[in-house]
Amino acid sequence: MTIDKKALKGRVLSPGDDGFEQAALPWNRAVRQRVAAVVEAEDAADVAAVVRRAAAAGLRVTTQPSGHGAATGLDGEVLLRTSRMRAVEVRPAERVARVEAGASWGELLAAAAKHGLTGLAGSSPIVSVTGYSLGGGLSWFGRAWGLGGNAVRALEVVDAEGVASRVTADSDPELFWALRGGGGDFAVVTALELELFPAPRLYGGRVMWPAARAAEVMAAFREITATAPEELTVWFTLVQFPPFPEVPEPLRGLAAVVVDATFLGAADAGRVLLRPLESVPGALLDTRDELPVAEVGGICAEPTEPMPALLRGELLTDLGDDAVSALLEAAAEGIAPLATVQVRHLGGALARPRQDAGACGHLAEPYLLSMIGAAPAPEVATAVTARQDTIAAALAAHTSGLKPFTFLADGESAAAAFPADTLARLREIKRRRDPRGILRSNYPVLG
Repeated sequence: MTIDKKALKGRVLSPGDDGFEQAALPWNRAVRQRVAAVVEAEDAADVAAVVRRAAAAGLRVTTQPSGHGAATGLDGEVLLRTSRMRAVEVRPAERVARVEAGASWGELLAAAAKHGLTGLAGSSPIVSVTGYSLGGGLSWFGRAWGLGGNAVRALEVVDAEGVASRVTADSDPELFWALRGGGGDFAVVTALELELFPAPRLYGGRVMWPAARAAEVMAAFREITATAPEELTVWFTLVQFPPFPEVPEPLRGLAAVVVDATFLGAADAGRVLLRPLESVPGALLDTRDELPVAEVGGICAEPTEPMPALLRGELLTDLGDDAVSALLEAAAEGIAPLATVQVRHLGGALARPRQDAGACGHLAEPYLLSMIGAAPAPEVATAVTARQDTIAAALAAHTSGLKPFTFLADGESAAAAFPADTLARLREIKRRRDPRGILRSNYPVLG
């Protein structure tokens, strides 16, 4: 496809151009993308022009701010980057924020915190608000306020014909439903408006022990989550730190178990709720304290530079004795070559059906299993996948078969994220709204 570069404000790169190969890379370097062109849009007008040109040429468009959720399958598409579109506007009186498609959670949280507000952010501050929200959005604060996709109040979009519009529950209820959790298959979102929530105080942080304490830490984790109020979110993680020089000496090569937590409330109350952790001796690190809500992304200290990684997620139907035994036995010899094996406590508002929910619906399962491994070479990727398969198989009797959209792994289908009736409805909307298949999400609903 040829694009008149003078007709766009943003940058257009074709194979052979300086910078093309780098621009085509997703954040997750384990994913390979073969695209016909990369367009770095400056605004919604650029987006509309690209979609119209692609539609006229019979080409598909895939939109990625940075490619955190990228998956293999691109072959000749136009890769539309929205990372230059980063405007953030907070309207505190309405408790609403408008963010352009490339704005990150770190940027939104910083702007909202000035008004004592927060959004339903996940664990990484560098992920785009829009991509996260289109996938449903599993937040630190989801137990209190639900899935991130359901906090969206309006979307500015460009449809498969290149026509721009503003979508709300009243103006286009069908598209409004599909975009809140169904991914980017139905329109290119150039900006969205989402509800903010009051969060004047936040207590949280990380506690770390040697991996030998995993059973004791798990027992404390289960005790805490059995009665946790919705303001408290707690994650249990087995960690294998790599033996790399850039990792601080005390952690280099260490096998550890950690608990990460956030509490929307005062530190004294948070400490009481997490008191079972004090019964586990030998803590190597404890960062718990009151912290600015805008710094919630620092709790897990996830990588901020692109890297090759393989993710697998499974929703757990229970965390009873059998499930715990299966998990700890599967990890008894260590989790390598995986970097993390994590169990997140869900429930609360995440589990409650709501009449105004988008396609993301709700998560009935009480826990989420997440496994991540770096995959810098094919042989390492094979070993990582095998280890994930082994742990998933050990817990198969305790999984529902579904997973959140944003926890789909490369090679998985969108069908794994939705109940059958939701998937059928999404597919019908896709066929009607984009019959020629001009728009392609990372995980197409028709795939």
